[in-house]
Amino acid sequence: MQAIIVTGGKQYNVAEGDTLFIEKLPVEAGDSVTFDEVLAIVDGENTKFGAPMVEGAKVEAKVVKNGKGKKIRVFKYTPKKGYRKRQGHRQPYTKVEIGKISF
Repeated sequence: MQAIIVTGGKQYNVAEGDTLFIEKLPVEAGDSVTFDEVLAIVDGENTKFGAPMVEGAKVEAKVVKNGKGKKIRVFKYTPKKGYRKRQGHRQPYTKVEIGKISF
C-alpha cells in the first residue's frame, strides 16, 4: 500500500516501513505524528484519489530523530565593487518512519 502525503509544503510518495527526511516538525524523538493531508492512496486494485484530499485517510508515523543536514556554502559576490559575503546554512529536518496507512 502506498500513499502520497503533503507536509512542509512538499509531496512525498510513502509506503509502510519507509524512512524519510522531511521539514522539521515541532515534535520530539520517539513521538508519533499523524499526516492528515493525503492526496492519493494506491492499494492494488483499490485506488483512491482525493479532490484535493482523500476523506478520512491518515498516515501514522514515528519520529526517529531531529537533526540538521549537511552544510551548504552561500557566497554572494559583486565584481569590481569589493563586495564578498560568505555564510553557511544547515537545514533542520525530522526523520520519520512510516507506520500505518489507513483510509
